[in-house]
Amino acid sequence: MILQGRGYGMKNEYISKVLKEYRKKNHYTVKDVSFLLGERSLDVAPKTIYGWESGQAKPSADMLLTLCEIYNITDVLSAFGYNEDDTFFHVTASERALIESYRKHPDLQKAVNKLLDLTVVRKTGQQQ
Repeated sequence: MILQGRGYGMKNEYISKVLKEYRKKNHYTVKDVSFLLGERSLDVAPKTIYGWESGQAKPSADMLLTLCEIYNITDVLSAFGYNEDDTFFHVTASERALIESYRKHPDLQKAVNKLLDLTVVRKTGQQQ
């Protein structure tokens, strides 16, 4: 899954609140988290963790995933306020109509892809 668009790129205002909430839910102090990160060869000072939790700084994506492991967060997107109904980009009514028409005519999809110079990668890794 490619995470692009609204909210991704570590701009979610809930990151700091969620990190603090899950640290407390797991009964960890900031020093505990610093120690647990150190066990994973990640040297992070308690001051840095306080910065993440106050919103003064944001952890890298890799660090965020590591914190999710430590805090036993298995559904990362939901934990940080995203769900399947979120839209990642705006689609106009005419674009929606085009998409719906495209889906209704699988026999024309290859021709449309060629006309628009699109390379479609299927889940199996095959290009169309």
